[in-house]
Amino acid sequence: MTLRYDTISFLSDYGLSDEFVGVVKSVIRSIAPEVAVVDITHDIAPHDVRGGGLALARSAQYLVPGVVLAVVDPGVGGSRRAVAVEVGDGASVLVGPDNGLLAPAVAMVGGASRAVELTAEHYHLASAGPTFAGRDVFAPAAAHLCLGTGLEDLGTPVPVDSLTPGMVPVSRADGKTIHAEVLWIDRFGNLQLNLDPAEMAPMGDGLRLTASDIGRTARRVNSFSDLGSGELGVLVDSYGLVAVAVNRGSAALELSCVEGDSITVEPGGPAPATPVELQPKRSDELT
Repeated sequence: MTLRYDTISFLSDYGLSDEFVGVVKSVIRSIAPEVAVVDITHDIAPHDVRGGGLALARSAQYLVPGVVLAVVDPGVGGSRRAVAVEVGDGASVLVGPDNGLLAPAVAMVGGASRAVELTAEHYHLASAGPTFAGRDVFAPAAAHLCLGTGLEDLGTPVPVDSLTPGMVPVSRADGKTIHAEVLWIDRFGNLQLNLDPAEMAPMGDGLRLTASDIGRTARRVNSFSDLGSGELGVLVDSYGLVAVAVNRGSAALELSCVEGDSITVEPGGPAPATPVELQPKRSDELT
């Protein structure tokens, strides 16, 4: 059965100040003009394979089934493989460098069913040099997949267990202290940690967070609005992981954090405020 796709979801570290994104999208359109291209993001930090992989994994379950084109490729032109990875028995195909970028998203959707190295050069654009694989190799492969070109036609089959894994850090418990890492800082300054909420279940609502030798008290809340102005809080974010936030402020600035920094979480913050209900005076107390 010939599989065709009508959407390419596109992630890269190209930014928007150069022509790279526009050129890649134009190559796709020249081959598959009816295909829609959804921009996931092009603001991954340059060469940040782990950051790109995590962004792709966060997005994976919400992307339209089709082709995913992901390019964060510091090894472009070198020995790393260019690959297309099928998931869900053909529901989607991820195209990009085999450097760990695709691995977290592939794992998120249940693993790879097939993979090929993109060695069929007649599906590539002719180029004076090998440094723009997004334009010359990955974009044409993604577009031809949308038109119904078989995965096996694009290159040489490779064992799925030979694909480069993603490097996602795990947290570590030391008594009542959890040693975590900042996976992601969004544009609001919220810190996503590599913590499942269940790991914090034994802790109370009052917490102490330490990062970059800065210690701050925080409390567990359900939403940003549960925090007072400038107050630090810990909550479950929209992806189901533990996040640190400041209501209408930046937790990253408050704790002087960047992505990849270590952060410790332990009991010891302020106890949650207890609401006091005022009872009306009895009639015999009124004067």
